[in-house]
Amino acid sequence: MDSNVGRETRVTLPQLISIFLLLVLVSGCEEQSADNEPADQPQKPNIVYILADDLGYGDIGPFGQEKIATPNLDRMAAEGMKLTRHYSGSTVCAPSRSVLMTGLHTGHTPIRGNMEHKPIGQAPLPYAVPTLAEVLKDAGYATGAFGKWGLGYPGSEGSPSRQGFDLFFGYNDQRRAHFYYPEFLFREVPGQPAERVPLEGNVVENTSTPDFPHPGSGPPVERGVYSQDAIVEEALTFIDDHAGTDPFFLYMPLNIPHASIIAPDVAMEPYLDENGESMFEEKPFQGGHYTRQDQPRAAFAAMVTLLDRYVGQVMEKLREHGIAENTLVIFTSDNGPHVEGGHDPDFFDSNGPLRGVKRDLYEGGIRVPTLAWWPGTVPEGSESDHISAFEDMMPT
Repeated sequence: MDSNVGRETRVTLPQLISIFLLLVLVSGCEEQSADNEPADQPQKPNIVYILADDLGYGDIGPFGQEKIATPNLDRMAAEGMKLTRHYSGSTVCAPSRSVLMTGLHTGHTPIRGNMEHKPIGQAPLPYAVPTLAEVLKDAGYATGAFGKWGLGYPGSEGSPSRQGFDLFFGYNDQRRAHFYYPEFLFREVPGQPAERVPLEGNVVENTSTPDFPHPGSGPPVERGVYSQDAIVEEALTFIDDHAGTDPFFLYMPLNIPHASIIAPDVAMEPYLDENGESMFEEKPFQGGHYTRQDQPRAAFAAMVTLLDRYVGQVMEKLREHGIAENTLVIFTSDNGPHVEGGHDPDFFDSNGPLRGVKRDLYEGGIRVPTLAWWPGTVPEGSESDHISAFEDMMPT
């Protein structure tokens, strides 16, 4: 693309969000007709926020990845905007998500580390702190969260149903989210106790060691339902339930590609030869806290491609309902790439040109691959080098 053309179509993230909020404001101000009846108003635009877990700056095609196929994210970038200098809230999971939900940077946001609460869950986000979900709910949005929460144990003031979400389905606890074939996931709605939803066919290693202190945690003994499949199915149903009726905020903090490094057999196939062996030279991971993996490079690639497929399913669902032109989709990651469970970020160039990885307060630990997609509003094939971060989302 000619460089001058690129500059003409460049839009910064604050400008993009300002457009979104302007449309919210316009659609929320009901004009009165001569008969004092509300005039027909366009529906407020929907927002979908997809958060990957430990996905590095260089782990997807639009940001230079060459070994892993990400066709849906490639298309998302071609049809939308690539944000090259967007930063996560922190170098690790819980505080990064706290920054996103509260709009407060790490010096002010209540959750500043991965503080575990036993027997299950994390230290809770205080009830009195407004969240992005609460703000959108007050603006008339249906709100749903599907994936890994990590901001409060079940029944606490930090549980998602007490932080503005009409529906939550997924992992409440970050440690249990290290394993992709758990015996159950949580479903929450306001005013009711969290429900444990069994995942059929999953049997896990239940021990009393420090590594696996929680009921239903540990490596899989028998694999039935891959948790991310179940979570995305619930998220797609949420879109079905609200498309064309309520404006909605769909928050999808998926686990992929956080360790353990494990993917369903069908997802592994593109990265295996006809004998079932990895297409990459492998360094087997012997296990420990995370699940043993003999082909960690193939499994990691499979996980990222599976994440890409989930993104494609969401975008296709929006098109199917005819609401793509009224929906802003943001895709990003909670921090830089990890080095756990057998993952080799150097092999995949997971942090691209950046220094450092997860837990490092360098660019590689906090600068995250970010895409924005909104057909008809976000210029196709555009790019922004405007500096922005998770704490900009809510106040902007």
